[in-house]
Amino acid sequence: MVKEEKMRIGAVVSEFNYDITMMMLERAKEHAQFLGAEITRTVKVPGVFDMGLPIKKLLEKKDVDGVVALGAVIEGETEHDDIVIQHASRKIADLSIEYGKPVGLGISGPGMTRLQAQDRIDRAKSAVEAVVKLHRRLRL
Repeated sequence: MVKEEKMRIGAVVSEFNYDITMMMLERAKEHAQFLGAEITRTVKVPGVFDMGLPIKKLLEKKDVDGVVALGAVIEGETEHDDIVIQHASRKIADLSIEYGKPVGLGISGPGMTRLQAQDRIDRAKSAVEAVVKLHRRLRL
């Protein structure tokens, strides 16, 4: 019987709201291990809006099976948070389709407070789980 190779995941993490996103990264790493996968590459970006290019670069790599995007878009005084999440999520979905590899949307928001963002740190685990499940199902 051939042993299945461990799935290799790239993570793109927003430095904006660093206290929250770095805890999200830790949860993602732990959950990947639990699922028999591993986060092998991590790229930190200034903010959620900046994720497109690093996700693309990771998806181009043969040793990356999927990517998880981690961030927290907290509500401000304008509708800037809505614009950021709409454009980022659309680009992330487009890249997944373009490269034929799963990309997990582990970005909480928009319209949430800092306290709500802290309560949603575990959403990173859901994003990892989606990437692992999709990868396994697409290989069948």
